[in-house]
Amino acid sequence: MRLLPTTIAVMLVASSYAVPVKANDQLVANICNYVHADDKNRLRKKLKETRVKLRNVYQDISCDGDSLLRFAMKSGANDVGAFVAKRLSTTDLAAKEADGQNILEWAEANGHSALAMTSAIKERLAGS
Repeated sequence: MRLLPTTIAVMLVASSYAVPVKANDQLVANICNYVHADDKNRLRKKLKETRVKLRNVYQDISCDGDSLLRFAMKSGANDVGAFVAKRLSTTDLAAKEADGQNILEWAEANGHSALAMTSAIKERLAGS
């Protein structure tokens, strides 16, 4: 008799656990699409709708294998890149990524130093 309620409880927990994973994957996909399209307004709206702060999820987001700021630079998404840079902590901006460079070092090494978002990153790091 005890097996049935336990089984039902386990099934309920398992089914409710799968829903947030899909939502997170969809949120990351939306964020990457908005960055690629340089659509700052839709990105802000999506973050507000889902009650997510960018600084809390930045480390977990990867678009085409790159961090959000690198992806923005490669996509030429200056408006979104500057928005993201202003929302992140200086710790996130100064952090070394997988290749051992922080975002500013990478931007300068890859010819992105003249972009508006690179200026926003420099301002954020200088203000710390």
